[in-house]
Amino acid sequence: MILRKLLFGGAAVETPLANTGLLILRVYTGLILASQHGINKVPPSEKFVQGVSEIGFPIPELFAWAAGCAEFLGGILLAIGLFTRPAALIILITMATAVFGRHALDPFSDKELALSYGFIALNFILVGSGRYGIDNIIQPRKKIK
Repeated sequence: MILRKLLFGGAAVETPLANTGLLILRVYTGLILASQHGINKVPPSEKFVQGVSEIGFPIPELFAWAAGCAEFLGGILLAIGLFTRPAALIILITMATAVFGRHALDPFSDKELALSYGFIALNFILVGSGRYGIDNIIQPRKKIK
């Protein structure tokens, strides 16, 4: 039961308008992350693998695949609201690596997109998919009285 709540749970959001807002943010963010960033990294190009190697990861091919899958598959899972919290956690870790690893010495404007995706992912770690996600079908939320 605890594992089920961890995988599919989240804070209760009661109003239909708030749940619609979560749905819009979740679908838009997930689809853009998957289609504009993740799909370009699966399979990872030699340039991307080289960039991962420059950060200092020991097996750059493996970590390049992990980053690409985190953005592509994580984005799709986020968009449909399935395993929203774990997917958002993986996205957050990937974005933190981009911000503090790859773009550590770059100006803020080069970090801004990864920071935005990271903070949106943090939101979904805390709240979950909302009522309009597959997670809510698997683990329905109880109404707050």
